[in-house]
Amino acid sequence: MYFMKALTISDAETMVLALQDEIRRSQEARYDHRLHAVLLVAQGVTCPDAAALLGDAPRTLQYWVRRFEEEGFAGLADADRPGRPKKFSEEQLSVIGQALRGSPRDFGISSNNWDGKTLSAFIRQRFGVGLGVRQCQRLFRQLGFRLRKPRPVIAKADPVQQLEHKKNSEQ
Repeated sequence: MYFMKALTISDAETMVLALQDEIRRSQEARYDHRLHAVLLVAQGVTCPDAAALLGDAPRTLQYWVRRFEEEGFAGLADADRPGRPKKFSEEQLSVIGQALRGSPRDFGISSNNWDGKTLSAFIRQRFGVGLGVRQCQRLFRQLGFRLRKPRPVIAKADPVQQLEHKKNSEQ
C-alpha cells in the first residue's frame, strides 16, 4: 500500500488570506466560491461548518443556500453593482477632448499648456463641475492624452553655452 506524503503550504495563514482576497476579486471566482459552499451544504455539511472551511460568515452561507433554493444557479451570480454615476456624458468628454487639442488660451485660461490645474479650471468654467487636479490628470489618460512638460530653454541654447553649463564638462 502506498501512502502519500502530506503536503503543506508555507506561511499558510497569510496564504489563506491571499487566496480569499483573490477569490473575492474575480466575479467568476466569487460565483465558483458560492457554488462550492452550496455543494458542501448539499452534501450534508452544516452552514457554520462550511463557512468555517471557506472563511465566510455562517449567515452569508445561509443567504446563498436560500437564494439557490429560490432562484437556482442564477441566485448565486453577482448582481449588477451600479457604482458611482459618471460625472461627464460622452458628449461632454468629447468637448473636453476637443479642447485638449487646442490651447488653454483659446478658452481664456492664462497658460500655454494643458495640465491638471488648467483642465480643472476649464471644466469648472465650462460645465460648472469641480474636479480635482488628480482626477483631471486621470482624465488626460482616459482620453488618450499625455501630459507634456515644456522643455527648458537650455535644450535650445548655444552648444558652447550647453558645454559651459554641464557639471562634468572638461575645463
